[in-house]
Amino acid sequence: MKEKLALHGGDKTVKKSFLWPIFDDSDVNAVAEVAKSGQWGNPDCKGLVEKFEKEFAAYCGSKYAISCVNGSVALRLALISSGVKPGDEVIVPPYTFIATATIVIEANCVPVFVDIQPDTYNLDPLKIEAAITHRTKAIIPVHFAGQACDMDAIMGIARKHNLAVIEDAAHAHGGEYKGRKLGSIGQAGCFSFQSSKNLNAGEGGLVVTNDEKMFDMMNSLRNVGRVKDGQWYEHHFIGCNYRITQLQAALLSQQLTRLESQTRRRNENGIYLNTLLENIDGIEPLTRGHGETLHTYHLYIFRYNKSKFRGLSKKEFSEMLSAEGVPCFMGYPKPIYEQPLFQKKNFMCYAIPEYVDYSNVHCPVAELACYEEAIWILQHAMLGTKDDMDQFADAIRKIQGVLKEVQFEKF
Repeated sequence: MKEKLALHGGDKTVKKSFLWPIFDDSDVNAVAEVAKSGQWGNPDCKGLVEKFEKEFAAYCGSKYAISCVNGSVALRLALISSGVKPGDEVIVPPYTFIATATIVIEANCVPVFVDIQPDTYNLDPLKIEAAITHRTKAIIPVHFAGQACDMDAIMGIARKHNLAVIEDAAHAHGGEYKGRKLGSIGQAGCFSFQSSKNLNAGEGGLVVTNDEKMFDMMNSLRNVGRVKDGQWYEHHFIGCNYRITQLQAALLSQQLTRLESQTRRRNENGIYLNTLLENIDGIEPLTRGHGETLHTYHLYIFRYNKSKFRGLSKKEFSEMLSAEGVPCFMGYPKPIYEQPLFQKKNFMCYAIPEYVDYSNVHCPVAELACYEEAIWILQHAMLGTKDDMDQFADAIRKIQGVLKEVQFEKF
């Protein structure tokens, strides 16, 4: 009897559910203690919030940490505090969440898109210098999916051209590059604690830095422009209330105790899954060996070649794989610069120069990833067992095998 795909009524290959978030009574009790105390807010940025900031800074090997309401605000605080001015240009990758670019606009600066490497989907250092002009003031490398960017190359370019480096580590809590925690290498590193992230409290963000002046400025900006030892109703800068709550901090401190072991579990499973998938024709895992000593696998990504699956589109393949029980997704539908915001120049009140035009921007590798290649397996699935990884590979082989047996038109 011929095997039947789950999408068409057959049995699922993967029958297990992968829960997220992971918590126990210690998390519940920590939050309950804060709730009972009545001290929920964080007007002075002290208490459990400061405790968590110090814990996370120490974990990253950084001197300072500033928490805030989300990862987008973390990037915004870091970029503004780096000293950029209106009209300055900031280099960003086109294959990432849109906030990496929109926070540049919110600083009245210009995002300049530089393509990604085909084997890592990270910012390509070989293409950065061609994009640098006299207006360029910063680079935002994104450790996409939790894989470290080539930070030696990027930092070398930054030093040569006197540019700030703001690491977007929203996917990279606990990841390492040559033994150093991601986020601790540039002038600042930015993290997200949104509900899908490897370390999460539903929402939240944080910046780590070793630069005391940046720390002081970010501390002021996230607290309505107040300064150390200043009066409560004395405001020195255009800040806002970007503070997190004591409830979030309590939960994050508890979640942090699990982060290292969870990261190492994902890393081990990612290495093992690579050995399985690299033997399937038409499936190519993103490569390692670029300096990452610990990959967080916020996403496990492989490149899909439809010619080995009877021309099945990426969308159709993703739907079939998901139906087989693999927690997966086809990822971004288009590069950031093709979003209506950029194509229509909907920059609203932000002071973006008239010369800025994204209609002719093309980053071929990012476009190929969006339209044809990239398939994401989600991070909570990477906390499974080796048997789970075997089943993920079996699900792909099943789809390929069924497609070989019947005519594609029947699907």
